[in-house]
Amino acid sequence: MTAAAAPSATAPQNYLGGIALRLTAMLSLSLMFVVVKLIDASGVHILESLFWRQALVIPIVFAWAVTHGGMASLGTQRIGAHARRAAMGLVGMACNFGGMIFLPMAEATSINLSVPIFAVLFAALLLREPTGLQRWSAVIVGFLGVLIVLDPGAGFAAGFGGHHGLGMLIALAGAIMTALITIAVRDLGRTENATTIVFWFSLLSMLPLGIALPFVITPHDSYQWLLLGALGLSGAVVQLSLTGALRLAPVAVVIPMDYSALLWSIACGWFFFGTFPAEATWIGAPLIVASGLFIAWREHRLHIERQKDITA
Repeated sequence: MTAAAAPSATAPQNYLGGIALRLTAMLSLSLMFVVVKLIDASGVHILESLFWRQALVIPIVFAWAVTHGGMASLGTQRIGAHARRAAMGLVGMACNFGGMIFLPMAEATSINLSVPIFAVLFAALLLREPTGLQRWSAVIVGFLGVLIVLDPGAGFAAGFGGHHGLGMLIALAGAIMTALITIAVRDLGRTENATTIVFWFSLLSMLPLGIALPFVITPHDSYQWLLLGALGLSGAVVQLSLTGALRLAPVAVVIPMDYSALLWSIACGWFFFGTFPAEATWIGAPLIVASGLFIAWREHRLHIERQKDITA
């Protein structure tokens, strides 16, 4: 396969487009995690879930590539970077699946919302992305909202200990890996398009998952196959949206949009599983949403000002 023509080292930026894609990814991610919990409840092993999640993404992304740029768009000259991203992606995805299986949706999502703290730090250190005081402040305010939602006074005594302890550790590991993945995807996005990144992640991850599959696969009924199909479809939407967002806008801009996942997880937890968050959620959630909206508004204004300076 010949390599596609690489985008310029500085990919075109569209902050509002990146924010919109990240918000789409968060809704799709919440729905995907509903499917993950339903699949686990039906008796399908997590490794098999990961296999079918990746296997079903490949034809979807391939069809998208063929109709939007042709086969050449899947070419790459950075196979090593894709392999590293695939390895991190598999570990992160397994941890995120495991955390969601062990914990209620709102709690697992709240832990995952520590990603911005790690991602902004990694972006500043590894990518040298400028992160001003206002953006740092907004991220911290959002994280304070997450702490309020978690209600540490009761959470550490109950939710963070006992049989939830393993789930908490797995979810935290998933948050850290997600932050590192964010940096890796942002770096790949300098030369690769979203479709290429998702395609190679899915394809390369099939090797270890394919080796593990014979040891965990079991016969499935139509309901389980329907769930596995939904997992693959939602996974494709999530991957394309996440990757596209990081290509269009800096890490510190799009990551705070992840706070919206808490609202979706609360709604999905109540609708699908009958779980309802504590009263503290109604105090913390507005802080989380406000921080994301403030960053979106501020970055939009700054982007307009930069364009004015360029054309002046």
